[in-house]
Amino acid sequence: MAEPTSKGPLSYLSGSLTSGLFCAISVWITLKLITYYSLHPPQYSQQFAQSIATALKTLIIGSGCVAVFSFGLIAAGLLLLFFQAVFQNETKPAA
Repeated sequence: MAEPTSKGPLSYLSGSLTSGLFCAISVWITLKLITYYSLHPPQYSQQFAQSIATALKTLIIGSGCVAVFSFGLIAAGLLLLFFQAVFQNETKPAA
């Protein structure tokens, strides 16, 4: 059986940059959604329809905020892991 390869610092950095890009895209989309819903509030004559529209708006904006938080946290964690891998490799003595 082949032994699994360990991840290197470059892998952590590329993952952090990718997650950071997804975070930036999520921020942009979430801000666009917030702007749209601020300028176009749902207005229905029926109370039930108004409640559904408000709940859907809250769910959509909340999902965008969760995506921003998740991608941002992953990007920060992978960046810290990158720094840890770089500094540990510098302090290891050459064999």
